[in-house]
This record gives sequence, C-alpha cells and structure tokens, in this order.
Amino acid sequence: MTFLPFHVIFQSNYKRVYNLALNYVQHTADAEEITQDVFLKVHSELQKFKEESSIETWIYRIAVNQCLDFLRYKNRAKRKGFIIPLFAQNDEHQTPLDIPDCNHPGIGAEKQENAKILYAAINRLNENQKTAFILSFVEEIPQIDVAHIMQLSLKAVESLLQRAKAQLRKMLENEFDYRRISK
Repeated sequence: MTFLPFHVIFQSNYKRVYNLALNYVQHTADAEEITQDVFLKVHSELQKFKEESSIETWIYRIAVNQCLDFLRYKNRAKRKGFIIPLFAQNDEHQTPLDIPDCNHPGIGAEKQENAKILYAAINRLNENQKTAFILSFVEEIPQIDVAHIMQLSLKAVESLLQRAKAQLRKMLENEFDYRRISK
C-alpha cells in the first residue's frame, strides 16, 4: 500500500472535516475539538486503511462517527444536569425548537437566524437521518458517496433523506406557526 504523507492528507481534508463537524455541532470550539480528534484517529489508523474506499470516504466515515460520539456524550451530560418533569408533554412537534447559538462562517449575517432554526430542526432528526441530510444537502456529497460513507445501500440513503425532509418540513412548519402565535 502506498499512502500520501499525513500532512498532505491533513491539508487536503481539514476544511471538509471541520465544516462537517461544525454542521453537526454548530459550535466552533467543539468543531475544532472534533476535527483534531478525527485527524488523531486518522494518523493512528492510517496503516490499517484497506483502500476498500477512497481515503476521503474513510475520513468522512471517521468524522461522522466522531461527531455522533461527541453529540452522544454531550447529550448524556445534559441529561445528568436536568430533571425532566414527570407530567411534561413529550410531543416534539408541539414544543418550540431549541435554537443553537451558532454563527456559521459560511452563512451570511442576514440568514443566520433562519440557519439557526434549520439546524435546531436538523438536530432533532435521528442519527441516520441527520447524517444523510447533512452529507447530502449541506455538504453536497453525491448520494452514492453518502451510501459508501454511511455503509448503506443507495436505496436506504434515499429513504432516510425522504423521511428526514418530511420530518423537517413538519418541524419547521410547526416552529413558524409557534413563532407567529407567540408574537
């Protein structure tokens, strides 16, 4: 196996990994931490890379897993800090979205508020739907490559995307109805 030097792999993939992480966590410091963890793992696992896919697909797979692990850890920490009332309604479509506090560098200032609402809705999707949606529509990766990254069939990715879009449409309609009523 012949590999590119690590610094070449790092330089050619850093921005993509950082943007992917930022799209998952909407916080620059967390995205930087995830990106660092991804490249530490890439460096330590590079000799194990089997070339069954492209190096970029392999790195994306590692990045997605690191993002999901980070979010799971963060959600566990949040749950420890809060007690959920026993009689609270648990209907995700009736409560307003928890808007992330993120100023994404790739989004103009005038569109930041709408982006925050969209990311809040994306954050409510299940892991597979969120991953398929971010990779396909935010990162603009072709669906066949998304299937390779997620290690799913193309049909499975298409199904995830259809369900994600339907859920997002419903959540966003409810959010804008809620905002209009509460004003």
